[in-house]
Amino acid sequence: MFNNDGRIVMNSSKTKMRLLVFIISTGMLCASGLHAQKVGSTSMQFLKVMPSARGAALGEAYAVWATGAEAIFWNPAGLAKLDNMELSTTYINWLFDAQQGALAYAFAIRGFGALGIQIQYVDFGEFEETTNERPYISNPDGPGLTGRNFRPFSYLVGISYARDLTNKFSVGIGMKYAHESLYDGQKITTMVRQGVFEEVDTWANGLLFDFGIRYNTGYRSLHIGSAVQNFGADVKYAKESNPVPLLFRFGIGADLIGPDGLLRPGSEANRLSMAFDIFHPNDYAQQMHVGAEYEFAGSFALRGGYKFNYDFDGLTLGAGVKHAIAGMRLSADYSYGDMGTYLGNVQRISLGITLP
Repeated sequence: MFNNDGRIVMNSSKTKMRLLVFIISTGMLCASGLHAQKVGSTSMQFLKVMPSARGAALGEAYAVWATGAEAIFWNPAGLAKLDNMELSTTYINWLFDAQQGALAYAFAIRGFGALGIQIQYVDFGEFEETTNERPYISNPDGPGLTGRNFRPFSYLVGISYARDLTNKFSVGIGMKYAHESLYDGQKITTMVRQGVFEEVDTWANGLLFDFGIRYNTGYRSLHIGSAVQNFGADVKYAKESNPVPLLFRFGIGADLIGPDGLLRPGSEANRLSMAFDIFHPNDYAQQMHVGAEYEFAGSFALRGGYKFNYDFDGLTLGAGVKHAIAGMRLSADYSYGDMGTYLGNVQRISLGITLP
């Protein structure tokens, strides 16, 4: 049957169980199909750098907790929990000179669901151009250097839609266009095989899709979420095609302490939550994310997490504040990620506003 909001309401326990089995089965099938590619075999690696300081501080165990505008980046099904308008922006100080910015805007349409749009841009910094035509040491610019510089870049634009199918089960889908330039967006003439020169593109683009589901188990605060990201065809640079990072997330999360806490029900003033994600990219072995968040009075939060089976990533930390003013809810979040001795750290800053 339908309720006043146009959502389907199902009271059958058998139906709920079927939905839960469907979620778990979908996750298992997707995970088993992501073993085909080898490490380092995918293009557009910026698609694996996730916006949201809160999600990063939780060790990227965020498939369940990503709701509102930020859900566009992680699990589009989380958009369905939006009941107004929300704007979120994130700045990432990535490795070396690379910087990434992201913007998401989402709004709810009563009886229809929620829509969201996203924009991402990556500046990889400035590089010195080199060539094997000038390898000699007497070159005034240095061995192999041409004296010219270039700036690789990437960008992404996308749209997402989500809806509650029942009062506990949400689905979402996203479509996005990704573009990556390795050399200022220009064409170059290069040798494609011995003695044969052709003009080739130094950039690639593709149309990609995201799919997500989110399920409230009905047992206190226990939720389950799953998402498949960047589903699409291979992208082509010059003469060769390569797949993009196909990402699978399957997570479970709950409040341990709080009004619906699993361990100790409590007041709204103190809430302790934990989440665990299985993460499987198509260019690496299965990885795991775990995160915890303590929130006081709905206004201040401390976060920590850990990422398992990574070459460099590991400990993550962060904090966030929320404040209501003139009917708007403002938020600011920060995250720190340790990348080891040689790579240093990655820091993110996110700002959000929820409009009445």
